[in-house]
Amino acid sequence: MNRNKLFADLLIQSKSVGTGGPRIRQSKRGIETKSAQEIAKMRQASRIVATVLKEIMALVEPGQTTADLDAHAEQRIRDMGAIPSFKGYQGFPASICASINHEVVHGIPSRKRVIQDGDLLKVDTGAYFEGFHGDSCVTIAVGSTSDAAQHLSHVAREALMCGLAQVRAGNTLLDIAGAVQDHVESHGYAVVEDYTGHGIGRNLHEEPSVFNYRTNQLPNVRLRPGMTLAVEPILNAGGRACRTLRDGWTVVTVDHSLSAQWEHTVVVTRDGCDILTDRR
Repeated sequence: MNRNKLFADLLIQSKSVGTGGPRIRQSKRGIETKSAQEIAKMRQASRIVATVLKEIMALVEPGQTTADLDAHAEQRIRDMGAIPSFKGYQGFPASICASINHEVVHGIPSRKRVIQDGDLLKVDTGAYFEGFHGDSCVTIAVGSTSDAAQHLSHVAREALMCGLAQVRAGNTLLDIAGAVQDHVESHGYAVVEDYTGHGIGRNLHEEPSVFNYRTNQLPNVRLRPGMTLAVEPILNAGGRACRTLRDGWTVVTVDHSLSAQWEHTVVVTRDGCDILTDRR
């Protein structure tokens, strides 16, 4: 849920989350590794997120509004003893991001936004449990979605798994980025560069930025056991250029091409990663 390419700067600012969510302060903690006890709490937060997304994937249908999905997510997160991570975060007004078709990220749920047959719907949500966050996103093909839309989502999900295959102690962020970029571009799609994955833990967004494309402009961190990351490839069927709408949140493709995103929260292990938001 990174708002812009200045995310690294946001991380080092001391800034409170809005009143709708947990009162967490961003700090200059740097890149953290988590203890077994901390990972256990993140596992529970992530399990709540996975449960909510699995439920939404099963219940979404044409005629619902994105506000309906948001209400379900918030109630279920609270029912399971957690707090919605997104609600109130930097002023965001809802518990999920619901982005449809050419909307890339950060779509604000609304009772006026009716889900249509054939839509490509991205649902991103997070849960805060006993001091730690989990975060995940799915792309849902609603009803009789076009083959092109389904293929875009399929490649986005494959790109996530290609990236996660590179998550292990001793590898670097560029190993993840290169695997994602190569898979996306081999299918003729564009990686969105304005938004990246991130560290996660006590704060929803922590260092490092987990990028999805090769770059020398961000630190190429070497991974260590116990690091917790949100890996989230975002890709467009057309060009990579995006813009933010007047609501200050919803990001859309400039050329109105479709966009897809998949995300998991993971913990780095010595020989791979543990997917904390696995929906199985």
